[in-house]
Amino acid sequence: SPQLPIPGAESIGAADAAPSGTIQADSGPLSGRCTLDEPILETVMRDLRSIGTKLKYVMLPRARADKAHGLKQWDLWGPLFLCLALGIMLSLQAENSEQAGLAFALVFVIVWLGSGIVTLNAVLLRGRISFFQSVCVLGYCVFPLVIAAFCSLLLQIVWLKVLFVVVGFTWATGASVGFMSELVPEDRKALGVYPVWLFYVSIAWMILIA
Repeated sequence: SPQLPIPGAESIGAADAAPSGTIQADSGPLSGRCTLDEPILETVMRDLRSIGTKLKYVMLPRARADKAHGLKQWDLWGPLFLCLALGIMLSLQAENSEQAGLAFALVFVIVWLGSGIVTLNAVLLRGRISFFQSVCVLGYCVFPLVIAAFCSLLLQIVWLKVLFVVVGFTWATGASVGFMSELVPEDRKALGVYPVWLFYVSIAWMILIA
């Protein structure tokens, strides 16, 4: 007698004949880099090493040679620490608590608002730039002026203070101008570099009159 087909037999046979295997996780460069499960101390140390590398990079002359390429991996922790350090050092030189608070607030306004205005100017000049990347570069390049402010706080001599500020200003502008001029069109480099120079002039002037 003819045998009737069993429903689903074809699908069972197809399943038995299908290739089998296991799905392996990607072993590319992004695997194993999740930082959600790492210890807090390790995260903090990694960020501190990154900040130290960028600060060392700013102080080296090669920051001018390769247009500050090493600062293109931006972060805002370093500029924040530098801004805090500069504000504290200038407030320590104030005559009273009111002037100390004013000096501390003025540092924050000039550094963050000034870097934002410089970045906006570069964008309006059709520069190929990211906002936070520009703020990062301008913030890290304040480091020579922070060193100048620290030396001026230790050595209360007028001509030494002027010397420290001039050297810090020259170093800061030399490290940042190369980066900004690279991202602005050739015929508008002067318009893009001038606000950078003015930004560091204002910070240097604050250190001098403190």
